[in-house]
Amino acid sequence: MRIHRRRLLETALVAAASMAAPAVIGQARPRVVVVGGGAGGATAARYMARDSNGQLAVTLVEENELYHTCFHSNLYLGGFKSYAEITHRYDTLASRYGIALARDRAEGIDRDRREVVLRGGTRLPYDRLVLSPGIDLKYDSVPGWSKTAEETMPHGWKPGPQTQLIRKKLEAVPNGGTIVMVAPPNPYRCPPGPYERASMFAHVLKSTGRGDARIVILDPKESFSKQGVFQEGWERYYGTMIEWLGPKIHDGIRSVDPATNTVVTGFETYRDCAFVNVIPAQMAGEIARRAGLAPPGGYCAIDPATMKATVDANIHVLGDACAAGDMPKSAFAANSQAKVAAMVVRAELTGSRSFPPRYLNTCWSLVETDDAIKVGGRYEPRDGRIAAVETFVSQNDEPADLRKQNEAENLGWYAAITADMFG
Repeated sequence: MRIHRRRLLETALVAAASMAAPAVIGQARPRVVVVGGGAGGATAARYMARDSNGQLAVTLVEENELYHTCFHSNLYLGGFKSYAEITHRYDTLASRYGIALARDRAEGIDRDRREVVLRGGTRLPYDRLVLSPGIDLKYDSVPGWSKTAEETMPHGWKPGPQTQLIRKKLEAVPNGGTIVMVAPPNPYRCPPGPYERASMFAHVLKSTGRGDARIVILDPKESFSKQGVFQEGWERYYGTMIEWLGPKIHDGIRSVDPATNTVVTGFETYRDCAFVNVIPAQMAGEIARRAGLAPPGGYCAIDPATMKATVDANIHVLGDACAAGDMPKSAFAANSQAKVAAMVVRAELTGSRSFPPRYLNTCWSLVETDDAIKVGGRYEPRDGRIAAVETFVSQNDEPADLRKQNEAENLGWYAAITADMFG
């Protein structure tokens, strides 16, 4: 646990400019608007406000009063965490760090006037904008699925009610029932996430006397993150409960029918499923696409040394919404990118020191009680992209005490990153 907390702190030091920053040029404080209060946005807002000693006027735009983490939502599904434990508030950011909270939806960005337009009509001027809007779902990427169908065939890839709906459906699965998961194509939020979720489904079903249930993963990808160690764990703990089918086996998703919980593939039709978990293709949040920062259906290109949008140097794009080279779309990655962006903004607007950017990421996945696997790396700007310079991944047949230590690191990291985000 200490190792990964140290890594989190090391990342913080990268972003920490001199606490004795020089006076702001001019009389008015530079204005920084942050859109999105997740692992990227909340972290960036906190670091800019805290480390500028009040020299920056920071506003965080977030329409939700509560933040439910997508990371560790699988542990909620598996019964390892309560819903309260993945729920957080923004109050400390305002009271301790002087960040102005705008509880509204950011509807647009006027890049010429440097203003963020809120749903209520307010326009927030900025000298720098930090944009961390997360993902939007491509509802047309799975034939037969839609925005309306997500209430019957939930995705659970945006935290909150969708996560609770999946847990409710999991509780209702009968022994012998079939869950079909439609996995997403690359790139998407949290590469190991669907496979940890399948593990948690199997854990709940087996531990509640429903070991004859079946979980079928229909994947458009030829392989997935940590595949070897996941499949080793599935066989060890769950036998034949979890079945992964790549595109050469299922021959493509032909259609889904929410009315009958049916999934048709080129190979087989799955009828009367206990429930269907559709995780569709994804893209940058709408506000980024609408502002011309991302191509239709895509992600925002960024300068790897500053996290600035390549089409607008006054806007930094973080986390799931950006195309971050070798870095995956994860909370750890967004938190790391936020500290680099915060350092750059502070240096440019207050004259404080800056340092060469460094990025880190680790993703843990729980396969069964006290058995967590991980993947991660260290990254630097190289050849116009964020490139991996060191990587690691769990291996098959690791000692049980190492896997238990991984889970302790996982829990320690969650406590550290949420404190880092919300103060």
